[in-house]
Amino acid sequence: MLTFPDGFLWGAATAAHQVEGNNVNSNWWVMEHAADTTMVEPSGDAMDHYHRYPEDMRLLAEAGLNSYRFSIEWARIEPERGFVSRAELDHYRRMIDTARENGLDPTVTLMHFTVPRWFQNDGFWRAADAADLFARYSETVLPILEGVEYVCTINEPNIAAMLAGGEDAANLVAYGLPNPDLGVADTLLESHRRSAEILHTVPGVKAGWTIATQAFHSTGEPGADEKLYEYGHPRDFWYLENSAGDDFVGVQAYTRTFIGPEGPTPVSEEVETTLTGWEFFPEALEMGVRSAWELSGGVPVLVTENGIATSDDSRRIAYTEGALRGLHRAIEDGIDVRAYQHWSALDNYEWASGYRPTFGLIGVDRETFERTPKPSLAWLGAVARKNGLEG
Repeated sequence: MLTFPDGFLWGAATAAHQVEGNNVNSNWWVMEHAADTTMVEPSGDAMDHYHRYPEDMRLLAEAGLNSYRFSIEWARIEPERGFVSRAELDHYRRMIDTARENGLDPTVTLMHFTVPRWFQNDGFWRAADAADLFARYSETVLPILEGVEYVCTINEPNIAAMLAGGEDAANLVAYGLPNPDLGVADTLLESHRRSAEILHTVPGVKAGWTIATQAFHSTGEPGADEKLYEYGHPRDFWYLENSAGDDFVGVQAYTRTFIGPEGPTPVSEEVETTLTGWEFFPEALEMGVRSAWELSGGVPVLVTENGIATSDDSRRIAYTEGALRGLHRAIEDGIDVRAYQHWSALDNYEWASGYRPTFGLIGVDRETFERTPKPSLAWLGAVARKNGLEG
């Protein structure tokens, strides 16, 4: 048996905008409904997780999982600048309590890509007061976080900076990412640090952010190694380096990218790919965890996302098993890993790609909202119950 550490958290993850439905005050809702949108379809009702979260949490717990990562939605809590909805704060506190009642340790994310439409209109992350506004939001939600151990301030700031630099939302991690907006990156870092300071005023809270690690590989051609660092540092490594001193760093790993002397190369036609066009590469998780540990100077790691988009659930199980074996190797080498949270709990709205890419451990009928747990959920739950894999 490949045993994981005592107290290891086994769970699944979601993001508010991707599962809740009708997040009408967010900037993404505006983009989805713009006349010139490039998005396949709007999020609409999504998975109606806003109302059905008790059932979803129960399914995760009954399968054997003991943690659940979810985000709270700034656009619901502060739908207009300066106005705070007490009802929405109560809603998210009920989610935290419901997770606890089901034996799920809640990992709470404060900002998972989406922001209020007023924040976007007032300058987005380029506004002079952006970090002040995020700090104020962090103070606003502080009272509902009592009893939560792990709080993620900002989800994938590296992808957020690349989106601000012109990235199409349909291509969040895959080959050919453009230059990030470095000014936005600096603001996100300042926002993260100020939020962490505020979170630390609550006893027991641990604060960190989550990074999309991209498992860069050199093609081995002359100049490729140098290009890899030049390309990878502002898109990945810089964020891991700036995790030094945090309570934890979240690693989010899916696939790998090859870098040649001219930059990233397309995915080979000879490899297995997923519904997002990414290479089936379970080893990406081990690589991401090792990179995060090394570049952060030994900050504890939570795996806050890992999975694949596939309609073949047997391939999801195979991918997850491969990823977990690599994760165990990293732990055996002394890396402090405390959680594995699969992406995602539910089939959900995958941003500009709409509902076609299915990442979930639980399927959802979009007409009736009926939940259908997949064999992969039972498989992961069995691993969680044993706290290990068969050797």
